[in-house]
Amino acid sequence: MRKKLALMLALVMAVSLTACGGGGSTPAPAEPAAEEEAAEETAEEATEQEAATDAEASGAYNVMYLINGNLGDKSFFDSAKAGLDELEAAGRIHLEFIEMGGTDADQPKWQATLDDVSASGDYDLIICGTYQMPDYLKAVATEYPDQKYLIFDDNTYVGENDNVVNVTYKQNDMGYLVGVYAACMTTDTSIENMNEDAVLGFVGGVDSPVINDFLYGFIEGAQSVNPDVKIDTRYTNDYVDTAIAKEYGASMINDNKCDIIWGVAGNAGNGAAEAALDSGKAWFIGVDSDQELTLSPDLAAITLTSGLKNIGNSLIWIFDEWDAGNTYWGTEVVLGLEEGGVGIVTDKNFDKYASEETKAAVAAAEEGVRSGSIKVSSAIGDTSGAIEKLRDEVRP
Repeated sequence: MRKKLALMLALVMAVSLTACGGGGSTPAPAEPAAEEEAAEETAEEATEQEAATDAEASGAYNVMYLINGNLGDKSFFDSAKAGLDELEAAGRIHLEFIEMGGTDADQPKWQATLDDVSASGDYDLIICGTYQMPDYLKAVATEYPDQKYLIFDDNTYVGENDNVVNVTYKQNDMGYLVGVYAACMTTDTSIENMNEDAVLGFVGGVDSPVINDFLYGFIEGAQSVNPDVKIDTRYTNDYVDTAIAKEYGASMINDNKCDIIWGVAGNAGNGAAEAALDSGKAWFIGVDSDQELTLSPDLAAITLTSGLKNIGNSLIWIFDEWDAGNTYWGTEVVLGLEEGGVGIVTDKNFDKYASEETKAAVAAAEEGVRSGSIKVSSAIGDTSGAIEKLRDEVRP
């Protein structure tokens, strides 16, 4: 409505100026296309100014979301945007965002963009995310100590800048639910391609605390169902090499009778899904986003569920806390099931293939983790070697 009104006003102004020429002469009328374009630009500017004014008047936060990639990933970036869109629709923030691109050639833009938006002083909060951004953010947060920042899914420099909050996730809790589910499913021979052997696969990215946090929960969840379960764990050592993940997946399936593989290696992990599909005798579990929505139809059909990192929910939680007077600048906030930071997909293939007993087991596990009656071990900050020992003990 505002845009239409602004457009009408702009057109009226254009007509009035044409009719009221000075010195008794009538200026030539503007070309219709140029006149319309100018009116539309005026309308768009008016709309933007009104939106900014409305945001200020309502006490909404001015937020900039910097994307070190592009929207459309149906994963981290889209999830964050969805949460921010929900906040804007509720009138709680005024949102701007910049897609900075995710290629090597784009990376020089990241620091420059961070510098520009920080120097503007226009934003109550600047948001970015993922493991690629902490060095860039550290530099700008140090230069602009009065600017507030949030980085999600990274804790590299926690506490080093008191104007930055790091939001991370209890992937071990998520892993526990996935482990319970996978252990229930792997011996359910009423499902096509499930054999009687209790053997699962885990294809991780880099052998690191975060990836092993997924694994720790996965093993403990599976063992809670079947203490004798075996888990074949291998690492791609990067997050893009689908070929090595496919090779590992094929070996797990053909050599160790693995019938479910959890891929926790970014895009590389999808190679394990390809191995499962090509073999015709195994299934895949996705990670971070609902991969039934992102993979090709053939790969989606053999994806049983996905463990979720709910970036959008976590950002809403941060603003809920901020509005309640609770701020976390200079600290790390770790969000789990209770805060909606992590979860598991329970519709589509999960609902189609899981028995009522399996669904009940997953629901009970989630309730136990939420209530605290189930304590899931974490690889984050653990230097005891416990996860490495457990990983080796459960190998087939």
